[in-house]
Amino acid sequence: MGRIEGVAGSGTMRYLASPAQLRASLLRWSLFTVPLVLGLGLLSGRTAGSGPGNAWFDALNKPAIYPPPVTFAIVWSVLYVLMGIALAMIIAAWGARGRGLAIGVFVVQLALNLAWSPVFFALHRPGAALWIIAGMILAVLLTVVLFTRIRPLAGVLLLPYLAWTCFAAVLNWQFVELNPGAEQVEESGAAVRVEL
Repeated sequence: MGRIEGVAGSGTMRYLASPAQLRASLLRWSLFTVPLVLGLGLLSGRTAGSGPGNAWFDALNKPAIYPPPVTFAIVWSVLYVLMGIALAMIIAAWGARGRGLAIGVFVVQLALNLAWSPVFFALHRPGAALWIIAGMILAVLLTVVLFTRIRPLAGVLLLPYLAWTCFAAVLNWQFVELNPGAEQVEESGAAVRVEL
């Protein structure tokens, strides 16, 4: 059961991995991709000063649907873990058609994800962040489609991420609507309330 079987095809010998070898490969890749994605996500948020404690952000009017701040740390941590596992599943799918494209699109959506916090929280540009998150939704949707074609479970693992990103886009849009002068507010270290 645990052996590699040779398959002749077009004059070359290809090898099919056993289920145990596939699981081991997925585990090895997960041990790399999960900490990588989680670490990059947490680093982006931390260096941007995202969330409460950021004087500029604390001064903004919050949308009615804004959840308790601790929600974001919990949800994003879970989503980054799921993203890392989904990526590992695709990386471990050696020889799968479209694998390279799927990984490339994943990297694009992750880059947009990592850019959002610095633009919103550090640069104080919620309008620009809204454009980033709109592009991110499209990239995540494409990633889900490409991952599903290779490993359906990998695509399913990204669905909570897609749903949360859509919710985050609505929140971002509401922050823009509720705080029209937010980009001009200077950070003084003291909380300054932006009024409509």
